[in-house]
Amino acid sequence: MKLLVAAVPGAGKTTVLEYVKKKFSKAKIVSTGNLVFDYAKKHYGLKNRDETRKMTMKQQRTAQDNAAKKIGRMRDKVVLVDTHLSIKTPSGYLPGGGTHMLRHIKPDGIILLEFRPEDVLARRRKDKSRYRDKETEEEIETQQHVNEELAFSISNEFDIPVDIVNLRYKQKKEFEHAKKAANEVVKIIKRLQK
Repeated sequence: MKLLVAAVPGAGKTTVLEYVKKKFSKAKIVSTGNLVFDYAKKHYGLKNRDETRKMTMKQQRTAQDNAAKKIGRMRDKVVLVDTHLSIKTPSGYLPGGGTHMLRHIKPDGIILLEFRPEDVLARRRKDKSRYRDKETEEEIETQQHVNEELAFSISNEFDIPVDIVNLRYKQKKEFEHAKKAANEVVKIIKRLQK
Protein backbone atom coordinates (compact mmCIF):
# COMPACT_ATOMS: atom_id res chain seq x y z
CA MET A 1 0.00 0.00 0.00
CA LYS A 2 1.30 3.42 -0.98
CA LEU A 3 -0.28 6.51 0.57
CA LEU A 4 0.50 10.09 -0.40
CA VAL A 5 0.80 12.30 2.70
CA ALA A 6 0.68 15.94 1.70
CA ALA A 7 0.56 19.44 3.15
CA VAL A 8 1.85 22.88 2.23
CA PRO A 9 5.63 23.37 2.61
CA GLY A 10 6.74 24.00 6.18
CA ALA A 11 3.50 22.81 7.75
CA GLY A 12 5.18 20.07 9.78
CA LYS A 13 4.42 17.04 7.62
CA THR A 14 7.86 15.47 8.10
CA THR A 15 7.50 15.79 11.89
CA VAL A 16 4.07 14.16 11.67
CA LEU A 17 5.58 11.25 9.76
CA GLU A 18 8.34 10.86 12.36
CA TYR A 19 5.59 10.38 14.96
CA VAL A 20 3.79 7.94 12.65
CA LYS A 21 6.99 5.88 12.40
CA LYS A 22 7.14 5.65 16.22
CA LYS A 23 3.56 4.35 16.33
CA PHE A 24 3.64 2.20 13.19
CA SER A 25 7.23 1.04 12.75
CA LYS A 26 6.40 -1.15 9.73
CA ALA A 27 5.75 1.92 7.58
CA LYS A 28 8.47 3.02 5.18
CA ILE A 29 8.60 6.78 4.79
CA VAL A 30 10.00 8.25 1.61
CA SER A 31 10.27 11.92 0.68
CA THR A 32 9.67 12.86 -2.95
CA GLY A 33 11.34 16.20 -2.22
CA ASN A 34 14.56 14.48 -1.16
CA LEU A 35 14.52 12.19 -4.19
CA VAL A 36 13.85 15.13 -6.53
CA PHE A 37 16.66 17.11 -4.91
CA ASP A 38 19.11 14.20 -5.14
CA TYR A 39 18.43 13.99 -8.87
CA ALA A 40 18.57 17.78 -9.35
CA LYS A 41 21.84 18.06 -7.40
CA LYS A 42 23.46 15.44 -9.60
CA HIS A 43 22.04 16.56 -12.96
CA TYR A 44 21.41 20.30 -12.56
CA GLY A 45 24.01 21.32 -9.96
CA LEU A 46 21.53 22.52 -7.33
CA LYS A 47 23.05 23.31 -3.94
CA ASN A 48 19.99 23.14 -1.65
CA ARG A 49 16.57 21.57 -1.74
CA ASP A 50 14.71 24.87 -1.83
CA GLU A 51 16.22 25.63 -5.25
CA THR A 52 14.13 22.83 -6.77
CA ARG A 53 11.13 25.20 -6.91
CA LYS A 54 13.11 27.36 -9.32
CA MET A 55 13.84 24.57 -11.83
CA THR A 56 12.22 24.78 -15.25
CA MET A 57 9.03 22.80 -15.74
CA LYS A 58 10.92 20.30 -17.90
CA GLN A 59 13.58 19.84 -15.20
CA GLN A 60 10.86 19.49 -12.54
CA ARG A 61 9.06 16.81 -14.53
CA THR A 62 12.24 14.84 -15.26
CA ALA A 63 13.31 14.89 -11.60
CA GLN A 64 9.77 14.01 -10.44
CA ASP A 65 9.55 11.09 -12.86
CA ASN A 66 12.87 9.75 -11.59
CA ALA A 67 11.59 9.97 -7.98
CA ALA A 68 8.25 8.37 -8.89
CA LYS A 69 9.92 5.41 -10.59
CA LYS A 70 12.01 4.76 -7.47
CA ILE A 71 8.92 4.93 -5.24
CA GLY A 72 6.95 2.72 -7.63
CA ARG A 73 9.57 -0.01 -7.31
CA MET A 74 9.31 -0.08 -3.50
CA ARG A 75 7.70 -3.28 -2.22
CA ASP A 76 7.30 -2.52 1.48
CA LYS A 77 3.92 -3.39 2.99
CA VAL A 78 3.10 0.28 3.77
CA VAL A 79 4.89 3.17 2.04
CA LEU A 80 4.05 6.70 3.16
CA VAL A 81 5.06 9.16 0.47
CA ASP A 82 5.96 12.52 2.03
CA THR A 83 5.02 14.87 -0.79
CA HIS A 84 3.52 18.14 -1.93
CA LEU A 85 0.46 18.03 -4.13
CA SER A 86 1.32 21.49 -5.40
CA ILE A 87 4.56 23.40 -5.77
CA LYS A 88 4.46 27.18 -5.96
CA THR A 89 6.94 28.21 -8.64
CA PRO A 90 7.72 31.46 -10.45
CA SER A 91 5.62 30.05 -13.33
CA GLY A 92 2.59 29.37 -11.08
CA TYR A 93 1.46 26.26 -9.26
CA LEU A 94 2.91 23.01 -10.54
CA PRO A 95 1.44 19.65 -9.53
CA GLY A 96 3.77 17.96 -7.06
CA GLY A 97 2.43 14.63 -8.22
CA GLY A 98 1.10 14.92 -11.71
CA THR A 99 -0.46 11.99 -13.57
CA HIS A 100 2.88 11.29 -15.25
CA MET A 101 4.38 10.70 -11.81
CA LEU A 102 1.46 8.95 -10.15
CA ARG A 103 1.23 6.28 -12.85
CA HIS A 104 4.59 5.03 -11.55
CA ILE A 105 3.71 5.31 -7.86
CA LYS A 106 0.19 3.81 -8.12
CA PRO A 107 -1.11 5.36 -4.87
CA ASP A 108 -3.82 3.66 -2.80
CA GLY A 109 -4.93 6.83 -1.04
CA ILE A 110 -4.19 10.44 -0.17
CA ILE A 111 -3.91 11.94 3.29
CA LEU A 112 -4.06 15.72 3.19
CA LEU A 113 -2.93 17.58 6.34
CA GLU A 114 -4.38 21.08 6.71
CA PHE A 115 -3.22 23.69 9.22
CA ARG A 116 -3.94 27.24 10.27
CA PRO A 117 -1.83 29.45 8.01
CA GLU A 118 -0.47 31.38 11.00
CA ASP A 119 0.85 28.11 12.45
CA VAL A 120 2.55 27.27 9.15
CA LEU A 121 4.25 30.67 9.11
CA ALA A 122 5.40 30.23 12.72
CA ARG A 123 6.88 26.80 11.92
CA ARG A 124 8.65 28.20 8.87
CA ARG A 125 10.22 30.99 10.95
CA LYS A 126 11.59 28.42 13.42
CA ASP A 127 13.09 26.21 10.71
CA LYS A 128 16.51 27.74 10.00
CA SER A 129 17.57 24.80 7.82
CA ARG A 130 15.39 25.90 4.88
CA TYR A 131 15.29 28.94 2.61
CA ARG A 132 11.60 29.43 1.98
CA ASP A 133 9.98 32.21 -0.01
CA LYS A 134 8.12 34.78 2.08
CA GLU A 135 4.39 34.15 1.90
CA THR A 136 1.28 35.58 3.54
CA GLU A 137 -1.40 33.67 5.42
CA GLU A 138 -3.68 34.23 2.43
CA GLU A 139 -1.15 32.65 0.05
CA ILE A 140 -0.79 29.62 2.33
CA GLU A 141 -4.57 29.25 2.50
CA THR A 142 -4.77 29.48 -1.29
CA GLN A 143 -2.23 26.69 -1.64
CA GLN A 144 -4.20 24.53 0.80
CA HIS A 145 -7.24 24.98 -1.46
CA VAL A 146 -5.13 24.15 -4.52
CA ASN A 147 -4.02 20.97 -2.70
CA GLU A 148 -7.65 19.98 -2.07
CA GLU A 149 -8.52 20.46 -5.74
CA LEU A 150 -5.53 18.38 -6.82
CA ALA A 151 -6.26 15.67 -4.23
CA PHE A 152 -9.77 15.15 -5.54
CA SER A 153 -8.59 15.28 -9.13
CA ILE A 154 -6.06 12.52 -8.34
CA SER A 155 -8.75 10.63 -6.42
CA ASN A 156 -11.01 10.70 -9.46
CA GLU A 157 -8.23 9.69 -11.86
CA PHE A 158 -6.96 6.76 -9.78
CA ASP A 159 -10.20 5.83 -7.97
CA ILE A 160 -8.66 6.22 -4.51
CA PRO A 161 -9.90 7.81 -1.27
CA VAL A 162 -8.88 11.20 0.09
CA ASP A 163 -8.70 11.77 3.84
CA ILE A 164 -8.36 15.33 5.13
CA VAL A 165 -6.87 15.67 8.60
CA ASN A 166 -8.05 19.02 9.91
CA LEU A 167 -5.48 20.64 12.21
CA ARG A 168 -6.98 24.13 11.97
CA TYR A 169 -7.13 24.74 15.70
CA LYS A 170 -4.74 26.48 18.05
CA GLN A 171 -2.30 24.14 19.74
CA LYS A 172 -2.28 24.11 23.52
CA LYS A 173 1.23 22.65 23.60
CA GLU A 174 4.10 22.16 21.18
CA PHE A 175 3.78 19.19 18.78
CA GLU A 176 0.09 18.74 19.60
CA HIS A 177 -0.76 18.94 15.88
CA ALA A 178 1.97 16.46 14.94
CA LYS A 179 0.84 13.90 17.53
CA LYS A 180 -2.84 14.27 16.64
CA ALA A 181 -2.09 13.99 12.92
CA ALA A 182 0.11 10.91 13.49
CA ASN A 183 -2.74 9.20 15.36
CA GLU A 184 -5.10 9.98 12.47
CA VAL A 185 -2.63 8.72 9.85
CA VAL A 186 -2.22 5.42 11.73
CA LYS A 187 -6.03 5.04 11.94
CA ILE A 188 -6.29 5.63 8.19
CA ILE A 189 -3.56 3.05 7.44
CA LYS A 190 -5.32 0.44 9.58
CA ARG A 191 -8.70 1.22 7.99
CA LEU A 192 -7.29 0.87 4.48
CA GLN A 193 -5.52 -2.39 5.33
CA LYS A 194 -8.85 -4.10 6.07
